[in-house]
Amino acid sequence: MTETVLTLKNVTKKFGSQLALDNVSLDVKKGDIYGLIGRNGSGKTTIMKIITDLSQATSGSVTLLGASKNTAQYVQSLGRIGAVIESPAAYNKLTAYQNMKVICLQRGIHDYSLIDDMLQFVNLADTGKKKFKQFSLGMKQRLGIAMALIGQPDFLILDEPINGLDPFAIIEFRELIQKINRERNTTILISSHILTELYQVSTCFGFIHNGKMVQEISKDDFDALVVDSILLNVDNAELATVILRENFEATFQVTSDHDIKITNTTLTVAEVNKVLAQNAIGINSIGKQENTLEDYYTNLVKEIEGE
Repeated sequence: MTETVLTLKNVTKKFGSQLALDNVSLDVKKGDIYGLIGRNGSGKTTIMKIITDLSQATSGSVTLLGASKNTAQYVQSLGRIGAVIESPAAYNKLTAYQNMKVICLQRGIHDYSLIDDMLQFVNLADTGKKKFKQFSLGMKQRLGIAMALIGQPDFLILDEPINGLDPFAIIEFRELIQKINRERNTTILISSHILTELYQVSTCFGFIHNGKMVQEISKDDFDALVVDSILLNVDNAELATVILRENFEATFQVTSDHDIKITNTTLTVAEVNKVLAQNAIGINSIGKQENTLEDYYTNLVKEIEGE
């Protein structure tokens, strides 16, 4: 049975009369890269602050590495995690090495050789005397991760770590996250609104909307559930749909007099094109539409909001 690193059960958080989290439950398993997905203000950062003890839940329970929140054991569990929430907390006038040394002093880490190892790991070993304020955003984020990793945590929490990064820095960051998970066996909770990137690194997803957990799903289950669609523009959509239903098992959605969307199928464009041509259906255009994590999340939100 896979070990659970983090469990939230019916967690609610209120700021005065404002409901920030509404009975949120989630589970992060050992070895996972858990992608937390939601709009800005949906509650992602609030969840992370509650986990790291920067904020208290109004109700509900949190279990981290086997320890319940508000216990002495939970404080010990916090010593086994690393976190970068909102932005890396580093001193502008210090170098990467000096900032890392400050973290070591704060955590009671006396083996300073770990600093060189960690800076090498995040590709910041050659920054020399350059101050943190002179770093690019990507370098700052990588230093933040190095600072979070110096205690060799079992669990890493990252809040919007690729926000504002350029495309090259995003690729570097993606590779770093996968490297941390693979080589250090670190479980990761990561949030981002850049869902194309989150899809590439995550092993499971949690969708949160307006403070409510809408769905949790593994990447394997997501990939099995979400298949590409075929979009058709034909002379007569109603007649074309009748013919297609006679020949294929799929979901056919007529969106206008000329447009059809085919889903829930492994059909190829060539197969659809052949049958319609054999039945003298005029085809104006036909092509595949890739269904993405962003599409899936958008459709979930539309269902919730009744659109």
